[in-house]
Amino acid sequence: MLLTIDVGNTHTVLGLFDGEEIVEHWRVSTEARRTADELAVLLQGLMGMHPLLGEELGDGIDGIAICSTVPSVLHEMREVTRRYYGDIPSVLVEPGVKTGVPILTDNPKEVGADRIINAVAAVELYGGPCIIVDFGTATTYDAVSARGEYAGGAIAPGIEISVEALGMRGAQLRKVELARPRHVIGKNTVESMQSGILYGFAGQVDGMVERMSRELADDPDDVTVIATGGLAPMVLRESTVIDEHEPWLTLVGLRLVYERNVSRS
Repeated sequence: MLLTIDVGNTHTVLGLFDGEEIVEHWRVSTEARRTADELAVLLQGLMGMHPLLGEELGDGIDGIAICSTVPSVLHEMREVTRRYYGDIPSVLVEPGVKTGVPILTDNPKEVGADRIINAVAAVELYGGPCIIVDFGTATTYDAVSARGEYAGGAIAPGIEISVEALGMRGAQLRKVELARPRHVIGKNTVESMQSGILYGFAGQVDGMVERMSRELADDPDDVTVIATGGLAPMVLRESTVIDEHEPWLTLVGLRLVYERNVSRS
């Protein structure tokens, strides 16, 4: 089986693939100060709970694919694969790794690995043109051309960041639960904040996607819009432009990149 690891700024998502099927997944907090040894213990604890894997570290794992937006964690993950999974083929996504997606930006090395991996999966699953909206620490918008090229994107503050900032900077405001309010017109402070967060972000998504679609394709209706990320379910019902929801888009992309660099090399 293939172990895929997507290290984000806030959370790390792990997926276990049996062929093309994801059979298990986990979400843990990202801690930039964890050492390779601590990460190995964490991996062993998570995978030790799965009935298809053995109790020893690495039992049942045939390959590993990792991408990280946190450089310090990528360094420690590299050490984990070297020390604890040295006999297992692994791919750490970084410049030089084959993805099959041309990057049409001013400096391709600036683009986050997770954004390119999402583009890989989106092209495989839906083709282009498409726009990926990833609801994570930041809300990112990534455009993929009809020819499967990464055309560029946009980055906005994420939902949780915005909630925390509002609670910290507003004298009479506080952090609230990310939940759907009873009405758009709030009847109290909590509902008013929830309304502004939920419907405000849904409106942002609709506006950004409409503008990007006009630049990306001659016919904006040809653009497939894919939502992913931990907070995507919160906005799905309120957005009018999202066509598909793929919660494991990055993990699927990691599986594809692993196959292109190891299985077919």
